Amino acid sequence: MPEAIGSLAKPTILVVEDEAPLLTLLRYNLEKQGFRVEEATDGQEALLRVAEGKPDLILLDWMLPQLSGLEVCRQIRRRPNTRDLPIIMVTARTEDQDAVRALDTGADDYIAKPYVMDALLARIRALLRRSGAVPVKGRLSYADLVMDQDAHRVTRGARSLHLGPTEYRLLEFFLSHPGRVFTREQLLDAVWGRDIHVEPRTVDVHIRRLRKAVNGEGEVDIIRTVRSAGYALDVEG
Repeated sequence: MPEAIGSLAKPTILVVEDEAPLLTLLRYNLEKQGFRVEEATDGQEALLRVAEGKPDLILLDWMLPQLSGLEVCRQIRRRPNTRDLPIIMVTARTEDQDAVRALDTGADDYIAKPYVMDALLARIRALLRRSGAVPVKGRLSYADLVMDQDAHRVTRGARSLHLGPTEYRLLEFFLSHPGRVFTREQLLDAVWGRDIHVEPRTVDVHIRRLRKAVNGEGEVDIIRTVRSAGYALDVEG
């Protein structure tokens, strides 16, 4: 999964969606990436949420009870304090004219269901960066290890590393806290999330995979195992 927000102030995303399973899925994935999530299940509730506290971005379903997503978008754009609020319209409608209609109404972007979660997250981050809610993250580095978060690319020296999604998130977390030792439980909370049941020994499996990818022949092992404590990104150990 792509970059998480980490220790930065959490941007708030208002998800306006009346399908409960999809709402749950969106909340899980957005919170996993470090966003704060608010919910609304109809158009009237969406406008009330915006009036109560302006979010950083709205993920707005087109087909809603009470008021359609298009009407919600129109009303938000009429108000001076929300005129520039980033809005992504989400819909099962796939005709080109529907996309044009959504954008003409004032949506900043448009994505059709079913969508790829990574693509949706990338669009959310792009809009938030554009609005200034999330700065461009750029790169994380330690020793000769470099992670380009925008390109989702990792190198060590001249080598490009090929990481699975979980190994990428593990490494990103380590790179954000170099030298610090984390227990398995802390890594599970940070990388997998508190609501996901995963055995602590699962961490060991992914650490082994990460080591295999990161440490080439003749290179210093950059991931330190601290007996009875956990793991750290540390070449000094």
